[in-house]
Parts: sequence; C-alpha cells; structure tokens
Amino acid sequence: MKALTFSLLAEPEERLDLSALTPAGLAGLTDLDIARLRIGSGRQPATVGDVFKVTGRNVENIVIEGGSTRIDKVGTGLALGAIRVTGAVGSQAGRQMTGGSLLIEGSAGHHAGSGMSGGRLEIKGNAGDCLGGPLAGEITGMEGGMLIVRGKAGNYAGERLRRGIIAILRGCGDYAGYRMIAGTIAVTGRVGATPGYLMKRGSLLFDRRPEFLAPTFIDCGETDIAFSGLFDRFLIREKIIDRPLLGASPGKFGGDLAVSGKGEILFRRGR
Repeated sequence: MKALTFSLLAEPEERLDLSALTPAGLAGLTDLDIARLRIGSGRQPATVGDVFKVTGRNVENIVIEGGSTRIDKVGTGLALGAIRVTGAVGSQAGRQMTGGSLLIEGSAGHHAGSGMSGGRLEIKGNAGDCLGGPLAGEITGMEGGMLIVRGKAGNYAGERLRRGIIAILRGCGDYAGYRMIAGTIAVTGRVGATPGYLMKRGSLLFDRRPEFLAPTFIDCGETDIAFSGLFDRFLIREKIIDRPLLGASPGKFGGDLAVSGKGEILFRRGR
C-alpha cells in the first residue's frame, strides 16, 4: 500500500501547524475528513486540501513532499509509524515524540525534538537553537529517545536534557548541554563556547578538546574506561558515525562545580 503522501502545492502564505498529521491523528479519517483538517494559523485558517495534494492510503507511513520553513510541529506527539519530509521544516519538529521515526531530509528550525521521550528523530540538514530543549515555562527538555542531526546545530543544544541521546555530526553553537540534568550529547566537529555550563549530571562527548570551557570544570586527565569503546561501537552500529568518536583513552573534564559537579565532558585526545 502506498504511503499517505502530502505534496505541497506552493510555498505557504502563513505558518502551518502539522501536529495533526500523524498516524494516530489520521487513523480512521476519510479522504474528505483529512482534506478539511485546519492547519493554518491565520484568521481564516488554511486546510490540508488548500495546501497539499493528498495521495496514498497507508496512514502508518506518511510522506510530506516539498518542505518549507513555514511548516511547524511536524510529527508532534508521534507514537508509532514513520513520517518522512523531503525538504526543510520550521520549528518544533518532533515535539513530544514517544515512539516511531521522523526523518527530515532538509534542515529544521528551533526546538526540534523538544519534549521527546522516545522514538528516533533524524535531521539530515542543520538544526536551529534549543535542539531538544524545553519551551518557555517547561522544567525539562528531552526525556528520552534518539535525536540525530547530520549537519550543524545552533546554540543551547540539549538544554535541560534529562534522558536520551543527541548526536550532532558537524558541530554546534554555544552552551551545548546548558543546565543538563542527565543523558548524553555526542558532537563531532567544532563546539562553541561554554559547553556543559551549569550541567548537573550527564555526559558530553566530543571528538576534540573543547576550546572555551567555564572555569568551574576541572581537568581529570586521561581516562581508562570501557564506556568510551562501548559507546563508539553503539554509534557505529546505529550508523550514526563511521569511525570512533572518543578512542580508547579519552580525556575528561568534570563539572560543572558551580552546581552539583557530577557531569563529565569526554573528548578524543590528540585533536
């Protein structure tokens, strides 16, 4: 059965909220019901039928053809099935995912993966600020699942991360792991200023020594632990990277001592 496919007819004239276009949200709806769903944000909101050509029947496998930075909240609350976007998306892609898979073949805006607790979100392009981070007023950011950015991420990647894994493959901006509670962030490429600032626990894993750390981190020297090899093999097995990230004996910084100081920054030595 062909995937349920939404083909963008033209660049949207208003911001769109696609949170309703998930397998659970569309289950049991007729073609007419789907076409009438309101997705616009204006005073006279656009419907699915105004913006997309809809083909296919398999609601467990959704394809959005032709992306736009005005398309927000793709895959919100995704619990099962798969969604693939053939272009870019706007903000809050994959927000509050609990399962399933969301693949974005272009770039994503701010707060991608915000509130995730399960599933797999993969962004082939770049991601904006606050990757996996909380919205205003929320206590925690991402709480589980796997978030992969094959391009670069903006500032505050992994803010208030509590659980789960974030992998960023072409570097990120400032304050990666800001106020982390736990969880793991792995980055290949250059990392901006002050990674791990005010982190309580958790692990930041870099393929090189960070350049600009807060003074409340201490140099713990070279480590000899099994974790680095195990995590390298995990990343390679999941086809996230194709060569070891940390190596056999990574360097380590401990902190942030401005708070509980139980976090760690591990990095590949010699780079």
